Amino acid sequence: MALSRDDWTRAALEALATEGLAGVAVEPLARRLGASKGSFYWHFRDRGELIAATLELWERRDTVEVIAALETIPDPRDRLRELARSAYTGAAEGNDAQSGVLAAASDSRVAPVLERVTRTRLAFLKRQFEALGLDPPAARARARMAYAVYVGLGDLRRAAPQAPMTESEVASIVELIVDTPR
Repeated sequence: MALSRDDWTRAALEALATEGLAGVAVEPLARRLGASKGSFYWHFRDRGELIAATLELWERRDTVEVIAALETIPDPRDRLRELARSAYTGAAEGNDAQSGVLAAASDSRVAPVLERVTRTRLAFLKRQFEALGLDPPAARARARMAYAVYVGLGDLRRAAPQAPMTESEVASIVELIVDTPR
């Protein structure tokens, strides 16, 4: 089976989520995919190009496409609930790449992408809270709180993997975040 550039990039994103930036390496990915290193070099010049493609996929899939899908939901409260349910569940279960990206935040290839994604996400959250009637400073504070909870849940999952959050705990957190004056 011939692998595509997208196959390599998706596998690299999975490795980033589970193993951090160190997991985005040619030989381990080739083993994971059952491929040769030659297949990798058919699609990428080097590991740096793979890391760039992986970060691009992460930004597009986990931010740009998520926001676009959420914007089809008419009510901002429902938008926030859907985002929070999805993001907090993913962070709590460890099936998103945010933790791996954060762990590599000091890497010069990762830092600008992480900053751009964080600013985009915070701006989206702020707009939602403003649409719910919060003034800009309160909306900004609520957006930062919501995002900090998301990041913290990923850290909590890594720190205490044997004590996963229940669905009802995630649901309670979602309601606390989304609960704004009507």
